[in-house]
Amino acid sequence: MELIRQPIFLLLMTISASFIIFLSSVYYFGFGEDQKMVKDSALAVMLLTGLFGAVISAAASVAHEIRSGTALAVLSKPVSRVQFLLAKFVGVAAALSLMTFVNLLAALLTSRMAFDAYGAADRLALGIFFGFVILAYGLAGFSNYFLRRQFVADAVFSLLICLGLAFILINYINKEGEWQAFGRGVDWRLIPASVLILFALWILAGLAIACSTRFEMIPTLAICSGLFLIGIMSDYLFGRPAEAGVWWAQVLYTVVPNWQNFWMADALESGKAIPMAYLGKALGYVIGYLGATLALALALFEDRELS
Repeated sequence: MELIRQPIFLLLMTISASFIIFLSSVYYFGFGEDQKMVKDSALAVMLLTGLFGAVISAAASVAHEIRSGTALAVLSKPVSRVQFLLAKFVGVAAALSLMTFVNLLAALLTSRMAFDAYGAADRLALGIFFGFVILAYGLAGFSNYFLRRQFVADAVFSLLICLGLAFILINYINKEGEWQAFGRGVDWRLIPASVLILFALWILAGLAIACSTRFEMIPTLAICSGLFLIGIMSDYLFGRPAEAGVWWAQVLYTVVPNWQNFWMADALESGKAIPMAYLGKALGYVIGYLGATLALALALFEDRELS
């Protein structure tokens, strides 16, 4: 609840979902690959937004509370450092899951609204989507002014509900404003692809939590961004030497998270689908890596001076 009261969280959620929808309304001239480019771009926006969201949320929930003395006040109660750190991770992971769900709704709409060089933008769907975004902010402003409720938190939940209604309405209407079968034209394979991205964001959240036990937001962002860039190239940098038996490459290939395991945009080509068995293997990788990351975070936090 504290994280969704952060204005930056609301801005990230709104801007990312709006930009994903915007991707479906421009011409690409992609030689028949326009829809693929839109889907890949939507998944990329989801991943990069989650990176910033994980770092900002971790810094706000751990580093800021250590600096302000809130962590010391909480740990003076019968609350262990393990409980404190695990609760922070669960909160960050839940906030990232909420943001990813909103972006998933936008990505599914984008797959239905995308067009090639001979088509035209779905202006009706664009109007409905952004109309519901304005409605969500209007409802939050109403509750803030008349009911004295917190604006940002109400805006987040209003946005979640309004975008869900917009998703349902748009999927029942085609570009000409006529009723159609629900979900026609939607690429539902984006759901498992987005779940894999969510798994990657949970790992990023664990890394950000570990960094936030010692550093502020900017160093945490730099470290997580570096691990993100190195992890994208992990197969090239460490995978080949590791297969050749180089010991240091084997160590680094294990320690550095391999983000390619979670980027399955290429699997959406040519009617392919992501099997559920792969999701299960990816979840096992996430559980193992998070266990090691949170253990490291606890070791860093255990002897951290809080006063």
